[in-house]
Amino acid sequence: MRILITGGSGFVGQALCQRLHEDGHRVLVTSRHPNKVQERLPEGTEVRRWASDFVDLPPEAIVNLAGESIASGRWSESRKKELLDSRLETTRDVVALCEQLHSIRGQAPRVLVSASAMGYYGDQGERDVNEDTPPHDEFAHRLCRDWEAAAMQAAQFGTRVAILRLGLVLEADGGMLAKMLPPFKLGLGGRIGDGRQYMPWVHRFDLIEMILTLVNRGDLEGPFNGSAPHPVTNAAFTRALAKQLGKPALLPMPATALKVGLGEMSALLLGGAKMLPKRFQEAGFAFRYSTLEEALEDIL
Repeated sequence: MRILITGGSGFVGQALCQRLHEDGHRVLVTSRHPNKVQERLPEGTEVRRWASDFVDLPPEAIVNLAGESIASGRWSESRKKELLDSRLETTRDVVALCEQLHSIRGQAPRVLVSASAMGYYGDQGERDVNEDTPPHDEFAHRLCRDWEAAAMQAAQFGTRVAILRLGLVLEADGGMLAKMLPPFKLGLGGRIGDGRQYMPWVHRFDLIEMILTLVNRGDLEGPFNGSAPHPVTNAAFTRALAKQLGKPALLPMPATALKVGLGEMSALLLGGAKMLPKRFQEAGFAFRYSTLEEALEDIL
């Protein structure tokens, strides 16, 4: 199968491309810097600037992962616009490819799996959160809402659309865990604020299996929570990571300092959602790493 990955050179995208290559699929990737990312991707990967550049090499499936990191700086109004534009620009280009292929060939890609994030729900306190939980209206929710709405436009061309609301993706070579490991290995880690906020997480291996499940299962569409079945609080995550490393974790980050230093973006760290993968479980998805202890033991 020809599968197009936007964001294919990223933390999740590279691992996904490698898995697809090993499974015998033809991998297509979009990147703003095609020449720079080629060496990080499997041999034979076709890299182009935009999804719409692949009209002559039509993908049968698309996985849309592109978007600037939401946690890479204070949320000024201009930064908020950049975060939204980076997601909408790529997603609208993916939909444009679906429209072009439907018009030219009478057949759009069969499926679009498009990333979203746990931020869709906003801060949910301690309640259980599934795909039907009403969101709390804040910037992260509005960002994800508009991103998802853009992806859903592909459905009008006959493409099945599945939305994957990602939790914190765990592996040692990237993402949040890679940033946490240096201070924790030095015994300088600690909870954030009071530590009661939930941190839905997923091992990268299981996330890739989730993506492949959504690509291959023709009966799955709409939103899916991309997280393990046992979310933990920030305090519990901190204890588990410190225990795995054999280090203390006695230096909490005060909420007040985060609010002063990060402004509105501190809501990402001080709020959370007890996000549960209800629809994946109903579909019979089997997690290899269902508890945080299992995941950290494998990774570390």
